[in-house]
Amino acid sequence: MLDRTQAPGFQSIKKVSVAQAHSRTLANGVQLHWLDAGQQPAIRLEYLFKAGTWHEPQRGIAHFTAKMLNEGTRRRSAAEINEYISQFGSFMELSHGAERITLTVYTITKHLPRLLPLLEELLTEPVFPGRELENLKKITGQNLQVNAQKTAFLAQNRFRELIFGENHPYAKHLREPDIALVYREALVAYFQSNMLHQPFDAILAGQITDETLQLVERHLAGFVVSKDTISDTEIKVQTNGPASETIEKTDSLQSSIRFGKRLLQPDGQPVTRRSADYFALSTLNEILGGYFGSRLMKNIREDKGFTYGIHSSLGTFRHEGFWAVGTDVKKEFTGQTLDEIRKEIRILQTEPVPPTELETVKSYLLGSFAGSVTTPFSLADHFKTIHFDGLDYGFYDRYVENVLQTTPETLLMLAQSYLDVEQMTEVVAGGRQ
Repeated sequence: MLDRTQAPGFQSIKKVSVAQAHSRTLANGVQLHWLDAGQQPAIRLEYLFKAGTWHEPQRGIAHFTAKMLNEGTRRRSAAEINEYISQFGSFMELSHGAERITLTVYTITKHLPRLLPLLEELLTEPVFPGRELENLKKITGQNLQVNAQKTAFLAQNRFRELIFGENHPYAKHLREPDIALVYREALVAYFQSNMLHQPFDAILAGQITDETLQLVERHLAGFVVSKDTISDTEIKVQTNGPASETIEKTDSLQSSIRFGKRLLQPDGQPVTRRSADYFALSTLNEILGGYFGSRLMKNIREDKGFTYGIHSSLGTFRHEGFWAVGTDVKKEFTGQTLDEIRKEIRILQTEPVPPTELETVKSYLLGSFAGSVTTPFSLADHFKTIHFDGLDYGFYDRYVENVLQTTPETLLMLAQSYLDVEQMTEVVAGGRQ
C-alpha cells in the first residue's frame, strides 16, 4: 500500500536521450528531414523558406506574403481551400519570423495523399487576389489598433527597437502606416524571388511508415527548384547603447516593464546558442527569473505583492542574443519594482548562489528538458533549433553536461560580466507615479 506520508523517491538526471531526425537532400535541392516517433497516426509536415523579415525589401512584405498564400490559387478560392482542408479534419497554419516563412499542416496519415497536391498548389500557384489582400490589410490594421492599447505590446516592441535598432529584423514590427504601402505587385515579386523555385526545408514528424516517407519524397521531388539565390547578408545592429524610455498612457492603471540588454561576449561577439557561455547563462537566468520559484517571483510577487508574475528570459536568434525581464505592475509600483530588479541582479553579482538553490534549479532545468523531448512534434522543434543554428545533436549532450557542471563561482562571474545594471535598457509603457 502506498505510504502517502513519505515523499516519492528522487533521482537526479544525468543524461537525456533525444530521438534524432534523419535528413536527405533530394536531387532538386530540397532538404527532407523526418522524425518517426509517434504512437498515433498523426503527422505534422512543415515547409520552411528563407523568406522572413531578414530578407524583405520593405516592412510588412514577409508578413503579408505568408498570410496570402492560402487566399487563392489559379484553381481554387480561399473558401474552397479552407473547405478542402477541413473535410479531412486537418489544420494548416502560415507564419513568418525573422528568418523564415513556414507553411505547416497537421493531419492523420491516411489523408496525406489527398492533401499533398493542395500544398504544392499553394506553394507554386498562389495568385494573391487583390480583394482578399485589402480585407487582410483592414483586419491587420484593426488588430494593430487593439494591440496599441496594450502596454505589454508597446513595451515589448519598443524594447526590441532600442536594443537592436528600429529597422533591424529582430526588432521590426508592423505599423499602421506600413500597411497602406503594401501592394499586391510587391508580394508577387517577393514570392517569386524568395519562395518560388527556391530550395527549402521540409520537416515531417509523427508516425512515419516507409510508405509515408516515400510518398512525401516523391511529392517534394516534383518541385522545380533552381539554384539558391538568397544570401544571408549581414545586417548590423544600430543602437546608441543603454536607454530609458517611458511611453505614457494616461488611461492605463498599470505599467508594463521591460528591462534588459543585447548580450555580447567579452570579445564583442553576440551571444547565441553557439557561444561557450550560453549554457551557464541559461542557468543564471533561471535562478533570477526563469521559473515560478525564481528570485524575482519570490521577491516581487510573493514578498512585495507588486505583480501576479515576473519573468526573465534569455532570447537567442541565429545572429543575436538578448536578456530581458518583463512584468506588469500598478503604476504606483513601477519605480519600486525596477529598484528590486536591480537589487536582485546586484545580489547575484556579489553573493555566490547557495548550493541547495543551485541544485534545485539544475533539477528543474533538466527535468523540464527531459519532459520536452517526449512527443514527435516537440522533438521536431528541437531539431529545428539546432539545424537552423548550424548545430548538431551534440548541443543537447553539452547542455546537460554544462548544467550539471555549473558552479556558484561560474554564475557569480557571469553575473558580473553580463548583467551590468548600468548598461541595461529600460522601457516602461503606461507611466510612472
